[in-house]
Amino acid sequence: MRRSLGKFSKRTRCLRKRAGEKSIPMRRLLCSFSIGDKVCINFAPSQEGLPHPRYRGRHGVIVGMRGKSYIVDVKVGNAHKSIILPGMHLER
Repeated sequence: MRRSLGKFSKRTRCLRKRAGEKSIPMRRLLCSFSIGDKVCINFAPSQEGLPHPRYRGRHGVIVGMRGKSYIVDVKVGNAHKSIILPGMHLER
């Protein structure tokens, strides 16, 4: 049988919670950003709204809001991509 090559294949290691690791701190859930802030994309694996794994660890700039989520502009190669993420997947 041919092995699966889905979105999260070979990437589940970075999404697991290690022994002794606590859940998401409340300050990360409640943090707010303003337009123009520079942020780093870091997954909170137990939450929904995960971006594609290729954006893990990338830096970007917040260019707007959509509801309670943020629109982050990330440069990938020579292209600029806009990603919509909830605040729990972002760090300063």
